[in-house]
Amino acid sequence: MTPLRKAGLQLFVASFVVLFQELALIRWYATQVRVLAYFPNVILISAFLGLGLGCLLAGKRSLIWLWPVSLLLVTAAGVFASRIAFTQESVSEHLWLLYFELPKDAMVVHGIRLPIILTFVLTALSFVALGQFIADRLRAFRNESSSLWGYAADLLGSLTGVITFAAFSMLGAFPIVWFCVLVAAGSLVFARGLRTILLFLACSVAILVLVQRAEQADMYSPYYAVRAITSPESALILTNGSWHQLATTVRRSDRPYAETHALLMRGYHLPYRALGRAPRKALIMGAGTGNDVAVALDEGAKEIDAVEIDPVILQLGKKFHPNRPYSSAKVHAVNADGRSFLNSSTEKYDLIVFGTLDSLTRLSALSNVRLDNFIYTLETFEAVKRHLTSDGGFVLYFRVWPSFIDVRLAAMLTRVFGTLPVVITTDYSSFNRIYLIGPAFQHLRKGSIDPATLQSISESGEMPTDDWPYLYLAGRSISSFYLSLIAAFALISVAAVFLLSPELRNSVRSGTVDWEMFLFGAAFLLLETKSVTEMNLVWGATWLTNAVVFGAILFVVLVATVLMQLKALPWWLSSSGLVVALLMNYAAPVQRMAATNTVTKLAVSVLFVGAPIFFAATCFAILFKDREAVGAAFGWNLLGAVAGGLLEFTSMMVGLKNMALIALVAYLLAFLIARRSGSAEQSPATLQ
Repeated sequence: MTPLRKAGLQLFVASFVVLFQELALIRWYATQVRVLAYFPNVILISAFLGLGLGCLLAGKRSLIWLWPVSLLLVTAAGVFASRIAFTQESVSEHLWLLYFELPKDAMVVHGIRLPIILTFVLTALSFVALGQFIADRLRAFRNESSSLWGYAADLLGSLTGVITFAAFSMLGAFPIVWFCVLVAAGSLVFARGLRTILLFLACSVAILVLVQRAEQADMYSPYYAVRAITSPESALILTNGSWHQLATTVRRSDRPYAETHALLMRGYHLPYRALGRAPRKALIMGAGTGNDVAVALDEGAKEIDAVEIDPVILQLGKKFHPNRPYSSAKVHAVNADGRSFLNSSTEKYDLIVFGTLDSLTRLSALSNVRLDNFIYTLETFEAVKRHLTSDGGFVLYFRVWPSFIDVRLAAMLTRVFGTLPVVITTDYSSFNRIYLIGPAFQHLRKGSIDPATLQSISESGEMPTDDWPYLYLAGRSISSFYLSLIAAFALISVAAVFLLSPELRNSVRSGTVDWEMFLFGAAFLLLETKSVTEMNLVWGATWLTNAVVFGAILFVVLVATVLMQLKALPWWLSSSGLVVALLMNYAAPVQRMAATNTVTKLAVSVLFVGAPIFFAATCFAILFKDREAVGAAFGWNLLGAVAGGLLEFTSMMVGLKNMALIALVAYLLAFLIARRSGSAEQSPATLQ
């Protein structure tokens, strides 16, 4: 095997390890440290930092030994933190931190910043050796052939890592399988020399033992580590070690076995008492293990569409719910995202029920948006209204303490339906709010409501929309909690860069920072984040959408990189194409894309996501190909991605669509710098 081919293979495997490790840590840490389920982008940003630091150490003494040691350290820290109850010290965002599986004498730490920051530091450390290894191989390609071919090998390995992990998620594989694949792949490139091999083996065994001993789940869904505790009258479903839902007897003929159970049954049936008739056709969103479905059947519904996003929880309901609601011929169970179902369905319903849909995890590792955020927006409630019959009703269950969330939900319903909802505020155990609205429940409100009062309520406060889907944030701002995290991450990143790289310290002092690569990294991550988040709105917030979109982005970048190596586009075409594509991306009506047929939706989605990504990749290729110090350039690009990850928090202020404009500003600054330095003046001939 030639040295260059060997370097290409090593690049492929190392990049596979990077993406696979990143996704494995994001999922595994969420099962061990509850609060990390809400902040998966912490691991994403720290991975970019670690890789960037490693790239800046290219050409120096090899740190191969650090990879297994640091991976063991981050694994051990996760297992240790899993035995601690971290609690929120102040109200900054609505978090469910329910430590069901911890013993009563478990350590309690007041504050959630500590595990977040510690995870950030340790995760970054676990990627440093990988970054150095990749940068050294990129230098080899630069010296022997072309840095772009090396970058293509890197992208191909990353794409394979995403596809492989998505396959394991689909198959429900356990973490022990993920980590076995991870250390096995790592051994192909990192285990060399007797001492390194022995260290690698010792660390690998320790990692696998820790992961297996920490396992408490019975099964893995694409979203959660799931455990079911069953009894004759109920099945308690735990996700990531937290109480998630209770499948229990809920028919009117069932005998309550506890006071809380009696309350729960009463709450479930209350909307039907208010309805005063049996609904002919009902839609249950967030059907879960089947309580709402069992109630609808018991209340005489003739047809029921039961929509649940998690396939494992749906299967558990079919298997363990004591009332066996999913075995009824009247029930059509649909494993899909609720918003996607509303977009694609043309059915009308007498009753639409939103179960307690608030999730315990984020939409994607690239996003601050939760899995359920696109359910609680004005556009979703408008879709609900369109799906109601002329005398239909809408029921929304929720659990919330008196707060802005309570007021906001009522105000959103008022704006969409033009009348106040009836709100039941009794604590029914699993929920303490029942919102009733629509023509079917109009008789519950006696007398007319002053139009000025309606308008005042419907305009009170910030309303979540598809562009700003943050139900759990008090307003368009970045809270002090998030600001403190951003400041901590930025400080750690700057300190690490200056500590580990004398060259960067000198470049900053001398004003020779590679701002083009830095800005391209920041802009690209913002663009990627926006694309992944909005495509979940178009296609549904499912694991498959995340995997396909993320993989498609890597594939487009790979195609653009190979194209630039074979027949380069001129700079003026790439840069102007990027500007036009970003403006089109900003102006595109995403909601209309979601409502079109599958073929049209696919074509528009490819153009929406692919065009700016393609031109961003061709511009990057032109700049990257001519870099002498490719490791440093790649490092600055990855550090820019860290900055982009932190900038993503600004979506809480400006919304998702404006991420495209922020990315555009970053690209335009990079273009200006490139023009002044002359680095973008190459002709196509010089890039071949």
